[in-house]
Formats: sequence, C-alpha cells, structure tokens
Amino acid sequence: MPLPPARYLVRAKDLVDRRYAEPLTVAQLAEAARLSPAHFSREFRAAFGEPPHRYLLRRRLERAAAMLRTTDRKVADICMMVGLTSVGSFTTSFTRMYGCSPTAYRAQFPAASALSQLPWCVQRRVGLPQHRTFREDGAAAGP
Repeated sequence: MPLPPARYLVRAKDLVDRRYAEPLTVAQLAEAARLSPAHFSREFRAAFGEPPHRYLLRRRLERAAAMLRTTDRKVADICMMVGLTSVGSFTTSFTRMYGCSPTAYRAQFPAASALSQLPWCVQRRVGLPQHRTFREDGAAAGP
C-alpha cells in the first residue's frame, strides 16, 4: 500500500534531521520524498512553513547552539561540525537567528568544564593520551 504524499515529505524532513552535517541538496531531499525538486520545494514549504534549505540551516544552527552551550570547542570547529563551510556566514546566520554572535551566546552560559561531574584531576587524567604500542588488539608480541 503506497504512503500518503505527506508521509514522503516527512521522510525528507527526517533525512535532514539525521544527516544535517552532510552537504544535502534539494535534489537529494526531493528524491527521498519521491517528488521533483520544484514540486518538493513547494510541498515542503506548504507542509512545514519554510523552504527545505531554511529548515536545514535552522537545524544546523540549533545543533551549533547546543554545542556552544555544552562544549568548549572553537566556534570555527563547531561551524564545520554542523556542516557549514564559512565561519563568516555561520556567524551572520547565527546572529540573525539568536540575536547575538556565537561567542556572545556562549558567554551567556557556564563553561562546559564547569558542568562536568568529575573533579579536574580526573578530567585531566582521562584526557591524557594513552601510551600504547601498535599491538592495541591485545595480540602477543612475536617470538
């Protein structure tokens, strides 16, 4: 039994939610929804109130905001991790959506290290690189 047309749009929306960090195109989303790109864009906007590209950007910015609140990663690293390629465009889009720059947004929240439940000495020990040999699989050394 075929799915109703609106269900195909949800498939495309779910694809954006799962793979927001990947370079997704309207053509790929339209393929997931089994519609032509132009028809898909019109139907997506009618169903969800915004075009697919804006929905993808919003999901990326929401994820970036969460990472700014909960990690100490650099803003440029977060930009790349959520699938954006230009820090300048990221900052502009973020400022439009949240009313302040990513750095100012982060300053409104406690440092991620302050949220940790572990004492700093344990955090430091866990964060140190492990000195291992190339035999990480536990295989015994040769004869």
